[in-house]
Amino acid sequence: MIMAAIGALRIPASLTTSSSSNVKSKVNTSHYQSLAFSSSNLSGDKIQSALLNRRCGSSFNDRRTPIVVSPKAVSDSKNSQTCLDPDASRSVLGIILGGGAGTRLYPLTKKRAKPAVPLGANYRLIDIPVSNCLNSNISKIYVLTQFNSASLNRHLSRAYASNMGGYKNEGFVEVLAAQQSPENPNWFQGTADAVRQYLWLFEEHNVLEFLVLAGDHLYRMDYERFIQAHRETDADITVAALPMDEKRATAFGLMKIDEEGRITEFAEKPKGEQLKAMKVDTTILGLDDERAKEMPYIASMGIYVVSKDAMIDLLGEKFPGANDFGSEVIPGATSIGMRVQAYLYDGYWEDIGTIEAFYNANLGITKKPVPDFSFYDRSAPIYTQPRYLPPSKMLDADVTDSVIGEGCVIKNCKIHHSVIGLRSCISEGAIIEDTLLMGADYYETDADRRFLTAKGSVPIGIGKNSHIKRAIIDKNARIGDNVKIINSDSVQEAARETDGYFIKSGIVTVIKDALIPSGTVI
Repeated sequence: MIMAAIGALRIPASLTTSSSSNVKSKVNTSHYQSLAFSSSNLSGDKIQSALLNRRCGSSFNDRRTPIVVSPKAVSDSKNSQTCLDPDASRSVLGIILGGGAGTRLYPLTKKRAKPAVPLGANYRLIDIPVSNCLNSNISKIYVLTQFNSASLNRHLSRAYASNMGGYKNEGFVEVLAAQQSPENPNWFQGTADAVRQYLWLFEEHNVLEFLVLAGDHLYRMDYERFIQAHRETDADITVAALPMDEKRATAFGLMKIDEEGRITEFAEKPKGEQLKAMKVDTTILGLDDERAKEMPYIASMGIYVVSKDAMIDLLGEKFPGANDFGSEVIPGATSIGMRVQAYLYDGYWEDIGTIEAFYNANLGITKKPVPDFSFYDRSAPIYTQPRYLPPSKMLDADVTDSVIGEGCVIKNCKIHHSVIGLRSCISEGAIIEDTLLMGADYYETDADRRFLTAKGSVPIGIGKNSHIKRAIIDKNARIGDNVKIINSDSVQEAARETDGYFIKSGIVTVIKDALIPSGTVI
């Protein structure tokens, strides 16, 4: 994973006399020089250590002949240090935006907010930005939501209610739902409006910056480095950005930057000629020629560090009617001459906005030998609620290239290239391929299961000799015996809500709590 601040970092001239030949070879004697660093730890760490020595030790007033350095892709090593003063736990407030109704993720969002959608067998989407915050020493976190927030509230209170912010107990993760007030009788109208409606609360916190995040992205990021880049470049707003290919570019806000990483032009979801006009040479980000050709755009990730005073000024004074950060506030701030910087992120990142993207992101964790996104990172774990479930039990099962959540009971069946969620029960003879099973919220006892079978109903889980391929089975679904969910006719789109399922992009999604009777063929 590679990250870099795109921006002018000033290094004392004394650095050019360093005994390291690696640094010498990068720096020449010109007064100002932009340096492109590769992802090697060596060049990244040399520059980083010099900056740290200066920032943590020597005076900021030391203004000997500077060399302007733009590190393009300094490696994000686990042991890399940041030198935030004051530190992030005291000076940064995290604001996670829960998103809209999640219509593109329907039916997964039928009974829950988008950030509460289960992910990767044991987790929920909201665990990603919250864990990134905690791993980045940010422990004051608000989550803004307005749709189906019951399960999100329940999960956050169980997962993060205690042990937040150390012995002083200053940390918190709180849900703020849209509410009516004399000033604002409406629902949240967009990302900026959501923040504006609660700005009175955010202002009360004695912080320097607001870190604005999305609740439906899958990635791992060190926000302290993001914030450090914001402070070093003296920016009003810093936008996390990543290189993007033409096929996906139309779904994002695109930007152009100058050699110091300052955003000079911003276009929200452009198409046609406007899209072509946003093409840039992404070798400026440290990409090699081949990758730069594949990814000729710089896209906004919808993640921002905004200085507190700038946020109050922008939402209250400059753009009091703006509803959205990406399409209104960021371009507006650029146009009135505020310092809006870009910060390059070049690791794995996925916007989980559609059923297909959600499906691919989940199955991506089964990839060999290296998954798209790994939950196995000792230095930056992903947290979730403790459920105290027993280890999963597999009886004569044939399991390949799959991830199995905790507390599952898997009998004599075949599972290939699938993600099996917690408390899943899979009966004898079942075949599960290329499928995401979300599992269950509770266990049924043997007595419950016998009673359900006796009255002709179906217990929670996958019945005997059922075959499921390329599907998403939501929580607590009851799949009978000899059911085939294989979409043999390759139907791309179908809405069969009364029958308990939808098909989107060829992926069959069985609704939460649905019952699929024995012998059904989908």
